[in-house]
Amino acid sequence: MVSKPSNNKARLHRHARVRSKISGTAQRPRLNVYRSLNNIYAQIIDDVAGVTIATASSIEKDFDAYGGNKGAARKVGTLIAKRAAKKGITEVVFDRGGYIYHGRVKELAEGAREGGLKF
Repeated sequence: MVSKPSNNKARLHRHARVRSKISGTAQRPRLNVYRSLNNIYAQIIDDVAGVTIATASSIEKDFDAYGGNKGAARKVGTLIAKRAAKKGITEVVFDRGGYIYHGRVKELAEGAREGGLKF
């Protein structure tokens, strides 16, 4: 019997490798992305203090669209940028979470750039 390697295990390995090199500070926090099959989540994190500054996701009550497509990812990106602007954050470090910069992850990043975040 042939065993197939786990895609999520490989993603977590890539994520750990990237996380060893990037970290969020108070001046330039980290924009973290997690995507599941049906939803997408974004967090802005200060790793030095160990706090989450802002969050946005497609499972919030006021989010009316389906959360597993590129349109929803762009909306979450603009929403996280708006919430970051309220907290006075303009620059972030983008952490794609081990995912390929393609599809929903790319749309979230472009939505965040549209909303005013620089990375």
